[in-house]
Amino acid sequence: MSEAVDHSGSQRRAEGSRVTRQIMRIPTRYPGKWVWDLCFLICLCFLALFLVSVVILFRNGVGVWGNTIPVNWGLAISNYIFFVGIGHAGTLISAMLLLLNEHWRNALNRFAEAMTLVAVICAGLYPILHLGRFWRFYWMAPYPNTMDLWPQFKSPLTWDFFAVLTYLIVSFLFWYIGLVPDLATMRDRAKRRRGQVFYGILALGWRGSARHWARWNQSYRLTAAIAVPLVVSVHSEISLLFAAGPIPGWTSTVFPPYFVLGAAFSGFAVVSMIAVVLRFAFRLEEIVTDRHLDLLGQLLLACGLMTAFGYFAEIFDALYSGEKQDLQTLFDRFSGAYAWSYWGAVILNFLPLQLLWWKRMRIFPVALLLIGLCVTVGMWLERYMLLVTTLYRDYLVSSYGSYAPSFWEWSLFIGMIGGVFLLPFLLFIRFFPAISAFEIKEAQFEDQGERQGD
Repeated sequence: MSEAVDHSGSQRRAEGSRVTRQIMRIPTRYPGKWVWDLCFLICLCFLALFLVSVVILFRNGVGVWGNTIPVNWGLAISNYIFFVGIGHAGTLISAMLLLLNEHWRNALNRFAEAMTLVAVICAGLYPILHLGRFWRFYWMAPYPNTMDLWPQFKSPLTWDFFAVLTYLIVSFLFWYIGLVPDLATMRDRAKRRRGQVFYGILALGWRGSARHWARWNQSYRLTAAIAVPLVVSVHSEISLLFAAGPIPGWTSTVFPPYFVLGAAFSGFAVVSMIAVVLRFAFRLEEIVTDRHLDLLGQLLLACGLMTAFGYFAEIFDALYSGEKQDLQTLFDRFSGAYAWSYWGAVILNFLPLQLLWWKRMRIFPVALLLIGLCVTVGMWLERYMLLVTTLYRDYLVSSYGSYAPSFWEWSLFIGMIGGVFLLPFLLFIRFFPAISAFEIKEAQFEDQGERQGD
C-alpha cells in the first residue's frame, strides 16, 4: 500500500514538474525568438503610426476626424465600445469560473486576463482623445476645486468614467494576484541576477507557506467576486449612453442585456483566436487541449445565439411600437446608405457561427480561429452600425448628414490595434507565464485524487 502511495506521489510530482517546465520555458528560454522579434518590430511600426495620429489630432483638433453633425459620435466611440466589449471574456473566464470552481479555466485565464487589461486601456484612451482638451479629462472625477465644479451625476458619461476606471483597477488586481505564485517560480528559476531581482520584486516575497496560500486564496476569490458584477455593470452603463437619449433606434429596454451578451460574444471570439495561436506557436496541445477548444466553441455559440435574440428584439420593438422614426431607422439599416454595415454584421456574426453546432468544427483549430475572426469583425461592424445608422438621419430632413471616417481615424484605430493592444500582449507572453502553471498542477492533483478515491 505504501509503495502504491509513493508511486502515486512521485507520478504527481513528475507531472507537475513537466507542466512547470513546459510553461516556464516560454519566458525563460523563449522558443522561436526571431518570430517574436519580427512581430515586435511590426508592432513598433504600428505604435509609431498611433503616435503620429495622436500628434496630428492634438495639433489640429478632432476636426481631422470625419465627425459631422448629426453624426458627432463616430469611429472613436464605436471603437471604445468594441474594446470594452472584448475585455469582458477575460473576466468571465477567470472570475466567474473561479467562483464556480471550474478547473478547465486554468489553461485560459492568464492570457484572457492580460487581453482584458490591454483592451480596457485601449478603450479608456478613446474618450480622452475624443475630448479635444484631453489634459482636462480629470474634470469628470468629483474632487474639491477652486471653481466648485462637480460632474453631473445624472449623466451616463459620468457613470462611464467611474465604471471603466473601477473595471481597470479590479482587472489589474485580479490579474496580478493570480500571477504572484508563478512569479515566485520565475524568480527561483531565473539564472541571471537581473531576472531574480525583477521577478523577486514582483513576487512580493512569496515563499509558498500555508499562510501565504490562505491569504492569497482569500484575496483572489474576493477580487473575483467584485469583478463579476462589474462585467454586467460596465456594459450596461455603456448601453445607457444610448438608451437614455431620445434618439430613434436607441430607446430600447433590451440594450443593457443586449450589450452585455454582445460584449461576451466578441470577447470569447478574441480569446478563442488567442488560444489557437498560442497553442500552435508554443506546442501547448497537452495544456490547451481539444476540450478547451470545444468549450470555447460552445460558449461562443451560446453567446452568439443570445446576441441574435437581441437583433430580433430590436426589430420587434420597432415594428410593435409603430413609431415612424423607429421604423425609418430600421428600414435604413436594411436598405439605406449604411446597410452594408448591418448585413455585414449579421452575416459575419451568425452564418459561420452555425458550424459550431458540430464538435468536429469546434475542436478544429483553424475553423475556430476563422470563426472567431469573423465574429470579431462582425461585432465591430455592429457597433459602427448602431452609431451611424441611427445618427445620420435626424428628426428634421434639414439635419440629415453622412459620415465617413477620415484617414486619421483609421490610422489611429489601426495603430492602436498593433501598438497599444498587440505590443503589450507580446511583451506579456515574452516575460511572464502566459498560462497559470500552479493552477494547472492543482487541477491535475485534484483529478488524480478523485480517480484514486473512486
